[in-house]
Amino acid sequence: MKKILIVVLLLSQTLLFAQVKVTFKTGAVPALKTNRTSIFLAGDFDNWDPSDARWQMQPGNSAGQYQLAVSMLPGKYSFKVTKGSWESVESGAGGADVSNRDISIAHDTTIIVNIVGWKDNYPATPKKHTASANVHIITEKFDMPQLGRQRRIWIYLPADYTTSRRKYPVIYMHDGQNLFDELTSGYGEWGVDELLDKMPVKDQCIIVGVDHGGEYRITEYDPYDSKYGKGRGNDYVDFLAKTLKPYIDKNYRTQKDARHTTVAGSSMGGLISAHAIFKYPDVFGNAGVFSPSFWIAPDIFNYAQQSKLTNSNRLYFVCGDSEDDAMPADMQKMAADLQAKGISKNNSPTTIIKGAKHNEKQWNGDFPAFYSWLIKGY
Repeated sequence: MKKILIVVLLLSQTLLFAQVKVTFKTGAVPALKTNRTSIFLAGDFDNWDPSDARWQMQPGNSAGQYQLAVSMLPGKYSFKVTKGSWESVESGAGGADVSNRDISIAHDTTIIVNIVGWKDNYPATPKKHTASANVHIITEKFDMPQLGRQRRIWIYLPADYTTSRRKYPVIYMHDGQNLFDELTSGYGEWGVDELLDKMPVKDQCIIVGVDHGGEYRITEYDPYDSKYGKGRGNDYVDFLAKTLKPYIDKNYRTQKDARHTTVAGSSMGGLISAHAIFKYPDVFGNAGVFSPSFWIAPDIFNYAQQSKLTNSNRLYFVCGDSEDDAMPADMQKMAADLQAKGISKNNSPTTIIKGAKHNEKQWNGDFPAFYSWLIKGY
């Protein structure tokens, strides 16, 4: 009987993790109007890479149609179709932005993809500067000696910064292009400056935004090697802790202690924020971990257990339930592991937003609750 039960369990696990065959087919594809003749699927299954050769669709049997057959684990996925870049992503009529395509895979299936238009077939909608008067650029080329690169650094200063002698808490955030200004954002902005501007001046803090490195983004925000390249996440958090923070503390009126120093970001930025507090819990006392991409770096769970976090460290976890199936479970596992390590639930709350997707709109909506929780601990 025991052997039968073991066989049944093994078969159940095999079925549970068995991949299914998914065939993506387009309807008639709108005129490409460029030299690009290749189209790709970009989604949470490939970290939203718009030109991943593994997800390139091939011409189908009918003229003007494309298809791609792949094996995938059952689950929920979001994706878009591109011609190899986000500038040439699919669009609606007249070039209007379209929402991510959401699919749920349970068995072998065919997904029909009807494309209305391509973004680069239409005149670009002019973007405008939306950064508030409290946002400034420290420099376009801040040296990152640990990485041998330079990067633009943004700073948000509280409304009373020039008229008071107060010292302020600081939040260090990643993907600086997407925090404050529509003109520089790739997929829409968080609107962090507008959110802070609406708060009482006494509750405002300094926010430092570090631009991501474009093609280096994934590897800079990953402390481990992956299929995307050699992980430089350790070098990046060393830069934050040993170069950028000392500069900010020297040149601005900050509360320098860990209790008043936070690191925050989303997606890969959520992953590297968690790693930063695990590596430097005496520098970054708090972390805002939004929609973390723990899937790409499973070793981070062991690293968290080896860290010297104490219950004085605080981590805020949040994601949507419509991002991917693994993210909420991974996030909850990380929070549970930290709680088993001695971090209280109040210092490691976990929020899953019903219907929320993986985008700046979600993180804009999540930020006020995170910030309220954060300042209550000061």
